[in-house]
Amino acid sequence: MLEFELLQTDPASHARRARLTLNHGVVQTPIFMPVGTYGTVKGVTAQSLRDMGAQIILGNTFHLWMRPGLDVMAQFGGLHAFEKWDLPVLTDSGGFQVWSLGEMRKISEEGVKFSSPVNGDKLFLTPEISMQIQTVLNSDIVMQFDECTPYISVEPKTKGQRTTEIEARSSMELSLRWAGRCKAEFARLENPNALFGIVQGGMFEHLRQESIDRLVEMNFPGYAIGGVSVGEPKDEMLRIMAHTPHRLPANKPRYLMGVGTPEDLVEGVAQGVDMFDCVMPTRNARNGTLFTRYGDLKIRNARHKMDQRPLDETCTCYACAGGLGVSYADGGRQGFSRAYLHHLDRCGEMLAPMLASIHNLHYYLNLMSEVRTALDAVTFGAFVAQFKMDRSRGV
Repeated sequence: MLEFELLQTDPASHARRARLTLNHGVVQTPIFMPVGTYGTVKGVTAQSLRDMGAQIILGNTFHLWMRPGLDVMAQFGGLHAFEKWDLPVLTDSGGFQVWSLGEMRKISEEGVKFSSPVNGDKLFLTPEISMQIQTVLNSDIVMQFDECTPYISVEPKTKGQRTTEIEARSSMELSLRWAGRCKAEFARLENPNALFGIVQGGMFEHLRQESIDRLVEMNFPGYAIGGVSVGEPKDEMLRIMAHTPHRLPANKPRYLMGVGTPEDLVEGVAQGVDMFDCVMPTRNARNGTLFTRYGDLKIRNARHKMDQRPLDETCTCYACAGGLGVSYADGGRQGFSRAYLHHLDRCGEMLAPMLASIHNLHYYLNLMSEVRTALDAVTFGAFVAQFKMDRSRGV
């Protein structure tokens, strides 16, 4: 089940506004998807996610397979009932987690053998098993099992060097063969949801194009761009981002995996991306970094010790505006001060990363809402200019 309706395009870029209908609801794009690795977005309740405008969240196939396991997932009928989230869910395939295991895993044509990071058990993950796991999870969007091509080679002869074109091609072609196996198994299982193919090819544009062409021949309901944000320099990522998204079919959703900063999201939209995910909002929150309209704020800095202002005077999140849905600048009740959040963080109080995560996720989701509004009004170019000026102003 997937319906994709293109609602508006920007005449000066590849940006577009669309509506995506899935089994568990409608998603307005461009959209940011909070990451819920173990069946929860760290430190944030499902109700808070709804309140801040989250339309779809992620689950992690690899980690949920490890814990709590498929027997538990099957008992609940999937991830939605287990985590009490009745809106759409996207699950990754486990490919990125396998990639991150490094020398702990062994890749073959059949799949990947590795030791469980939980208890050391010998495990085997294949395209077919990935499809079976994600069917049990009942995710609205299922990702094909792929090999995430590293920027730095792990091959014995070239280890520590930039991945060669030959290595990137071999990895890309393996992912394409796995894509075909995923599609066949997905159909065999009669999964009622949607399966996305993943474009690979490393930092080589012609390999990316070849991956696109062959995936499009397989006719997936949607497509993702993988193998970015894997250690490459920012200019390399931007080069692939500029090349790939708008070359994917215009009548299907496009998902850029694992990216990125607010600036990356706005640039990704300009290049034709519809869907984003990244752990950055919650990970940075746990490390005391807050995203605001006027730049990034390090709450641990001593200068915030006596500061009575909220994190962002234009923000309507619970941390900044006290949960009233109005901004401090509009005269609403002020939320928590920078001084209070600084104090919580310095004391190691668990409320500090919780409030910071709520704020950062709200910022990302609100940014995408503002992008959608600008696209609806055909003022995206002016929005981007104002966004860049605001972000460079400083907090």
